[in-house]
Amino acid sequence: MPLPASSLAHLEGVHPDLVAVVHLAVKLSPTPFIITEGVRTLARQRELFNKGASKTMNSRHLTGHAIDFAPVVGGKVTWKWPAFHPIADAFKQAAKELKVPINWGGDWKTFKDGPHIELNRKAYA
Repeated sequence: MPLPASSLAHLEGVHPDLVAVVHLAVKLSPTPFIITEGVRTLARQRELFNKGASKTMNSRHLTGHAIDFAPVVGGKVTWKWPAFHPIADAFKQAAKELKVPINWGGDWKTFKDGPHIELNRKAYA
């Protein structure tokens, strides 16, 4: 399933290396997905931080180094954890093939963030 126009719009301003990973992941993923967020304004980040949906004001979304995605199962977006894993695996495979180091929020030790993919901070300041 190709990305819908709304997902493509969310990729505007995102680092081109991450956009390339997204486009390859779409082809590799057994589960369709959409992009729900790319670049964030400081006001949007503050809103998410204040709601507890983000734990930092230093988000990679502010610089175009992160995206959030959502699985589409049976034609509907789901936030159930099992659906994120095969998509995250597709992102990791795409990143490996393109030699673009990424991190998946679902691998974090605390505050696991299943929808979150970001460019590795050491490789992309």
